[in-house]
Amino acid sequence: MILDYIPVYWYTASVERKDKKLTNIKNNELQSLRRKHIMNTTFDLGNGLKVIDLTKPLDPKTESRRCHLIRYNTGGPIPDFHTAMDLTSHLGTHCECPYHHDDNWPSVAELPLTTFMGRAIYVDFKETLPHRKHISAADLDKATEGWVKEGDILIIDSSYKIDPFTPDTNTDKDQRLLVNGETAQWCVDHKIKCVGFGDGVSIENCNEDVKPFHDICMAENIVFLEVLKNLDKLSQDTFFMSYSPLPIYGLDSCPIRAYAIEGLAEFTR
Repeated sequence: MILDYIPVYWYTASVERKDKKLTNIKNNELQSLRRKHIMNTTFDLGNGLKVIDLTKPLDPKTESRRCHLIRYNTGGPIPDFHTAMDLTSHLGTHCECPYHHDDNWPSVAELPLTTFMGRAIYVDFKETLPHRKHISAADLDKATEGWVKEGDILIIDSSYKIDPFTPDTNTDKDQRLLVNGETAQWCVDHKIKCVGFGDGVSIENCNEDVKPFHDICMAENIVFLEVLKNLDKLSQDTFFMSYSPLPIYGLDSCPIRAYAIEGLAEFTR
C-alpha cells in the first residue's frame, strides 16, 4: 500500500492541514477555476505564434482509470506539502512506448528526447470515410498528398468521436474509425516517429487489430499518443508539437502534457 512508507504524522497532517489558501476557497470557486482552466486551451504567444493545449485535464474524483492522489506534509509543524501519485501509466492523454508490448524494447527513458517533439501533420478524415472503417494505406496516401517527411508526427482524427475508455467503448455507440496492420505498415514505410489519435479513432477495438498495429509500429520505435483533445482548435494542418513524458526507466507509457505551436516557419509545409 502506498501509505506504508509515509510516516503517520505526515498523513495525519495532510488530513488536518491548515492550508488557508486552499481551505478558504469554497467548492464552487474551485469549480469555477477548473472550468476556466479547461476553457482556456488556446494562447497567443505573439509574433504570429499560437499554442494549443491538446491535453485532457484530469480530476481524480471522476477519472475512470486509476488516478489517486495523497497529499502529505513532510515538514511537521512547518508546512511542506508533497503529493504521492498512484496512477496508471495509461492515464488521460498519454504516450505509449515500445516497452508497452515487449520486454526487450525501449522504455520511456531509453528513447531520445527528440522522439517526443517535432513536426506534426494533422489528418482529420471527418466523415469522408465510412464509420468503423479501417484506415488503409490508400486513405493515408490520399489525405497526406505526399507531404509527409521522415521523422514526422502523424495525428489522425474523424468526426465519429466518443470518449475512450468508457462503458460506451466498443459498443454500438462506438462508430470511430479503426487501425490495423496496414495502417501501421504505412507509418513504418513513411518513417513516422509517432502516431497520435483524437477521439474519432479507436486503437483498442479487437486483438486482431490491436496486436499487429502495436507490434509493427513499436518494433520500429514508433510511439503512440492517445486521448488527444482540442484538435478542433487547430487552424493549421502542420505545426510543431511536444509531448514529453517523464524519463523513468522501466516505464512503458506515461501521462503527458501535449501541445501544438502554430506559426513556426520551419515546422510548416
